[in-house]
Amino acid sequence: MFDWQQIDTVLLDMDGTLLDLHYDNYFWLQHLPACYAKAHAISHAQAEAVLYQHYQAVAGSLDWYCLDHWSQVTQLDVRALKSSPELSARIAWRADSKDFLSKLSQLGIQRVLLTNCHPDGLELKIQQTAIDTHLDRMFSTHQFGYPKEAAELWSALQKSYPFDPSRCLFVDDNEHLLDAASNFGIAYTLGIKTPDSQNQSKVFERHRAVDLYNELFDPVSPH
Repeated sequence: MFDWQQIDTVLLDMDGTLLDLHYDNYFWLQHLPACYAKAHAISHAQAEAVLYQHYQAVAGSLDWYCLDHWSQVTQLDVRALKSSPELSARIAWRADSKDFLSKLSQLGIQRVLLTNCHPDGLELKIQQTAIDTHLDRMFSTHQFGYPKEAAELWSALQKSYPFDPSRCLFVDDNEHLLDAASNFGIAYTLGIKTPDSQNQSKVFERHRAVDLYNELFDPVSPH
């Protein structure tokens, strides 16, 4: 699928790309509505309606990924809720992500995390998975003030971490973010069809995509 000799850098999303998206989906779609309903003495259906309206209002903006924003909206300690033992136990690697990162290292390719995850959420996932030990660099888009959806993010990233877009692969489970990378000039993109191990496979219309990373490599040789 790719000529790895033409790639120097792989920019990697985290949630749904390296880590199983089930934790995040469960939190935002089930756990937080339940906590919100209990705290505000409303039904679960009412809580879902209120929160989903807020979700839609900020989708694609940095607020959508900001724990401070959601703590203000819900009047709940979202950081504490996300890091409770019950919830954090759900944080897990996708099936062959670590093998993929190991292969990239063997090929001498830079492995750079680029996530919209809030820095506090990123720190929690580092604690649970030691994901930082499998990467060469890590960036939360919050440090730049723009999400991956914004063109400004890509220019800011390149100033902070110079890379050649013509020799770069960007991997994400969101096709709109793959579009943003392509629009910036990144030559290679890859979608992940199975970001949530407990949901059905997704369909990508404009970018190549795989269920598992081992599909990218010859079964005999890593080249």
